[in-house]
Parts: sequence; C-alpha cells; structure tokens
Amino acid sequence: MDDLERQLWGLIEPYLAAESVELDDLAVRGGGGARLVRVTVDAAGGMDVEAIARLSQGLSRLLDEAEVVPGAYTLEVGSPGLERDLRRPAHYRKSMGREVLVTTRDDVAGGRHHRGLIDEVAAEEVVLTVDEEKRRIPFDQVAQARTVFRWEKAPKPGHKRG
Repeated sequence: MDDLERQLWGLIEPYLAAESVELDDLAVRGGGGARLVRVTVDAAGGMDVEAIARLSQGLSRLLDEAEVVPGAYTLEVGSPGLERDLRRPAHYRKSMGREVLVTTRDDVAGGRHHRGLIDEVAAEEVVLTVDEEKRRIPFDQVAQARTVFRWEKAPKPGHKRG
C-alpha cells in the first residue's frame, strides 16, 4: 500500500464505519489526470445498489473536500462480489472454507497454481486443502489469489438431481 492509499484509508474508513459499513479494500490505479480510486465496501447482509450509490456520493464529497487525490480522478465504489481478489489476510479469513485459486511467485509443493479450499489463515501464510493434502503457502509467495465461484447447472424441471 503506498502513501496515498494509506492516507485515503485513514480518511475513508472512519466515514464508512459511521455508516456501519466495512472498508474491505482500497486501490489507486493510474497517475496524473487518469487516476482511478477503487473502494470496495461490505456490510453484514451484503450491499445493495442503493446503498452503494449513497456511499459513492458521500465518499465523492469527502474526497473532494479533503483534496487528498492530486488532479482529476474517477471514484469507483463496489462490493466484493461472488469472485473476488484476495489481497489481505482479512480477505482470506472472510473466505474460510471457500474454493480459491492461488498463483505463487515460485514453486510451492511442486507447482505455481494451487486450487483448493481455505483451511486456515495464519499471520504469515494460508493453508489450502488441495486434493485432500494440506498445502502451506506463505503470503510473500502469493502473486495472485481469488475466490472461485462454481456455476451449477440447474436440473431440468421434472428431473431429480442424481
């Protein structure tokens, strides 16, 4: 997290907490006149479109008044969704028991691609169950990680699933 992201986190998190909403993630992309400030929010019971729109308006006013983002920027506010990037240990903890795909920088347990269920999250690593085997992956080895949503085909009407 760079200095601007840390400054924005410190400004945005208390505002969202007052609204009973969690700041799940924050990222600033681009530079100069083409910055994108992406804010991911979550709440018990999830977030609906109206709540996100209301928060977006409030955050836009907050950022404009604070003048912390130099130059022009676009604010994008959203919720984590069915498939989401895992960037912080808290994201892994919220996804305990879910299927994830983790790509590592170097080989871990004989490969760089690991698809399994999150079994445990410790301070320095995540433990996945991959093919009935526990696999410890240090966070500093994670190049990319995201949850996986399996779309199940609904049975045809009148047919039972077997």
